[in-house]
Amino acid sequence: MSTRRLDGLGVVITRPREPAEALAAAVARAGGAPIVFPALAIEDAPVTAELEAALAALPSAAIAIFVSAHAVERGLAAVRARGAWPASVRVAAVGEATAEALRNSGMREVISPPERHDSEGLLELPELRQVRGLPIIVFRGQGGRERLKEVLEERGAHVRYAECYRRVRPEADPAGLLAAWERGEVQVVSALSGETLENFVAMVGEAGARQLAAATLVVPHAAVAAHRDARRFARVLVAPHGAEGFIETLSQLRVPS
Repeated sequence: MSTRRLDGLGVVITRPREPAEALAAAVARAGGAPIVFPALAIEDAPVTAELEAALAALPSAAIAIFVSAHAVERGLAAVRARGAWPASVRVAAVGEATAEALRNSGMREVISPPERHDSEGLLELPELRQVRGLPIIVFRGQGGRERLKEVLEERGAHVRYAECYRRVRPEADPAGLLAAWERGEVQVVSALSGETLENFVAMVGEAGARQLAAATLVVPHAAVAAHRDARRFARVLVAPHGAEGFIETLSQLRVPS
């Protein structure tokens, strides 16, 4: 990777703090000027009766699906606090980052789409097509898209959620970010999800509306690009999966002279 291919491009990274710092380091190595401003935070969810029931039912499940790396971290912690992972339960992941988190946690065989890193990609795999009568548990945060469950139930599976974390909007003062924007130090905002994008727009408020209208938004999926708040930006780019794909997309842009 070239060390200067981004040539000082100012990039706001809105992911939760830890993954944002990791991506910021990659952007900096490529010559960019990252600003970490999390617009989403992850917290443990309260232990509900529904979560306890899902964890109790895990040994009899055929497949456990994890929708994010956060679901892996919190879900496996909840399971292992109650005993070992049931060896008969196969694991599946939405996206390569989630699959990698499962492998790093000791899961050797992970069902995951090789190219399309979303729920639709996972649903296209043969392991998720022939599921009639199978009990499936989906580890996820509170709320979120229902499509995975809906399609699996249409195919005859019995699906229940293990909601092991929640997403919240951080309390943060945007004054420093807005000042950097006024100085011309920001050209790009990245948002991993529609919820993150909504939070970011709300956090910068009316004071940031003009800056949004001159910036480029970079997202990982067409569904996020189609979000109503994406229309606030000068343009929207969809980046390929992973840090390298993100940086390659950024390399198409230039800092104004």
